[in-house]
This record gives sequence, structure tokens and C-alpha cells, in this order.
Amino acid sequence: MTPTATILLLGSGELGKEFVISCQRLGCRVIACDAYADAPAMQVADAAEVFDMLDGAKLRAVVEKHRPDHIVPEIEAIRTEMLVELEREGWQVVPTAKATRLTMNRDAIRDLAAGELGLVTSPYRYAESFEELRQAAGAVGYPLVVKPVMSSSGKGQSTVRGEDELEAAWRYACAGMRGDRQRVIAEGFVDFDYEITLLTVRAADGVHFCAPIGHRQEGGDYRESWQPAAMAEAALDKAQAMAARVVDALGGHGLFGVEFFVKGEEVIFSELSPRPHDTGMVTLVSQNLSEFDLHARAILGLPIPPLNARPSASAVLLAEAHEEDFAIEGLAEAMAAPPGSHVDVRLFGKPVTRPGRRMGVALASAPGAGTERAREIAVAAASKLRIRTGD
Repeated sequence: MTPTATILLLGSGELGKEFVISCQRLGCRVIACDAYADAPAMQVADAAEVFDMLDGAKLRAVVEKHRPDHIVPEIEAIRTEMLVELEREGWQVVPTAKATRLTMNRDAIRDLAAGELGLVTSPYRYAESFEELRQAAGAVGYPLVVKPVMSSSGKGQSTVRGEDELEAAWRYACAGMRGDRQRVIAEGFVDFDYEITLLTVRAADGVHFCAPIGHRQEGGDYRESWQPAAMAEAALDKAQAMAARVVDALGGHGLFGVEFFVKGEEVIFSELSPRPHDTGMVTLVSQNLSEFDLHARAILGLPIPPLNARPSASAVLLAEAHEEDFAIEGLAEAMAAPPGSHVDVRLFGKPVTRPGRRMGVALASAPGAGTERAREIAVAAASKLRIRTGD
């Protein structure tokens, strides 16, 4: 069978794994790439390449070897200048090379959102040294949040409540940086009621929105998510309008994870990812089409049907130590769903554990009981999963 399309996936984590499966169901051939062998998406892909994606020459060589119809970034640490160059030559970058370049860096996407589009954001400054961070903190005020401009899964992010915590935050941000730019963003702390991810699909037949996803984070990394999140209609209208403006400015087709802080009916733009979002793992059980299905459909130019969500939640399984010899136990206990609910588990297949690394996720839906009950079930299921080491 001739593939529907050949897709080069740059980054092969757990989100990439689900995306590969969605693409293959639509007849695509997928080559999964990452900096280490046997990454989750490689385990289900048609082929794999192991290389440093910050190496522009190696990135070009892999593109020319496989000649994909679509180049799909899944992680931040990519030589985006090479993607821009490849797009100029006619290669299709998803959603666009511009979107990838801007969103791989928090400073670039913030400048677009706040500067060019006039979206409401928190106050912020940039810093490339500790002294510049001190000056930025003085301008923004305490408390503030310090983040590397390039990182993933909340790495390097911390909340600073006073000047005595600033140096530790600078060191932590530098340690958590990805790429080769030593730069941080210092954001004024937003007094919000809750935060959401608004999965936004830009497709050939227009812009579509999933029901808002609520989430709980620790250290800037997601621990739970639930859908639909309760939200005032006026606030949702504002979030959708802002999301549509920013994805239209970035262009191309695909799914975008747009994050907002919400206080009452006030909506504040936070961040954006031009690809499936970790908090959107809940859509594997909550929606008629998951975020991965939607990303694949949009990329391939397929229509997006009406999107429905049932009360559902996700809760992650975290590792506590570095281990190469381990097993995950407790599946039967975790998947024993209470009456009227459904529980599923996704184990990511990562070959090594590290402290705080996501190794799996428990998914729960409770159609007749609501999202709070789904959260309780998902958290309880995740707590029954255990990582047993070879010691």
C-alpha cells in the first residue's frame, strides 16, 4: 500500500508515540527521530533516526534521506533556523517554520502575543545574566516566575518571592535550559483563579476548539488535567478569540495547545505550543477524537467534525530515581474502575527512569458524575501504579 503521506517526527516522547499511532491509522508512514534510541514513538514508528536535532547539518541529512511530505516537530530543542531554510526550499514544516521558530522560544512567542497582537499577558522582562535578572525583578516586582526561554515540561521554572531566592532561581533556570541560549523570562506572578489549556485546531475547514482543559502543575510541570473545565461563557469567548488570533498569525495547519490564566471573566495569555499538549493526554478518553487524531487530520487536510467531551481526567505516574532496570506494576488494580466510570492506563515505554520523569498516565471518565469525580478516580488509579526496580 502506498502511504497517505510520509511524516518525519522530530522528537519521540509519549506525545509523539500517540501521534504516530493516529497517523498510522490514516495510512501514513512515520519516521521517528530523537537524541536517544528506543524512545517511545520509535517503538511504534515505521523507522527511526537517532541524532542531535540542534545539529542543522544532521537534520538536513535526515530530511533529504527520507524526503517526507511533512516535517512535524514534537520537542523544543531543534535547530529552527534549518527548518526555516528547508521550508524556503519547499519542504512542508508543521504548522509552519515560523510557528516552530517563534514557539520554541518563550521570548519570541511572548513578543508576538503581547507586542504584535496586543493580547493580555502578565508583565515580563528578559535576562541573559544574573545581574540582568536582578534588574528585571526590580522592574516586574515580587513575587515573580523565572523560566528559561527554551525548556520543556516545566524544567528550570521557579517562583521567586524575594531577592534572597533570586540567585537560586537563576541557577535552576540555567540548569533546566534546552538549546544553546542562556536567557530567561521573568514574569509577574498572576493572581488567577485557575489555568486552562485551550486545544485549538487550525485546519483546511477553519479554526476549531476543544472544550477547555483544566490542569494542576507542580514546579511548572503537569500532574493532573481534566476536561471540560468549568468556565464562564464570557471568559471562554475571550480565550477562543485570543487563541484564534494567535494561531492565525502563526499560520499553517495543526493542533495548538494555547494556555491561559483565568480570573473571573479576565483571561490572560500564558504560552502556546504548536503541537499536542501534555495536559491534552486527557483527550485520549474524553473526546470522540483525541488531540493526536486532530493534529493528524489537520496536517493531512482532512475535515474536523464536531468535537464532544465527556467528564474525564488524567493523572501522571512519576519516577523517583534513576533506574535502567525496572518494571511498572499494579495495572490490574489501577484499571479496576468504580461502577459508572471507565479507567485506562498508558505506559510510555521510556527505557530509563529519572527523578520526576513521567512514565505513564492514568485516564478516567465519569460521564454521569462530573469532572471532580473523574479526577478522584484518575488520581486513585495512578496511585496504584508502582515502579519496581531490579535491586
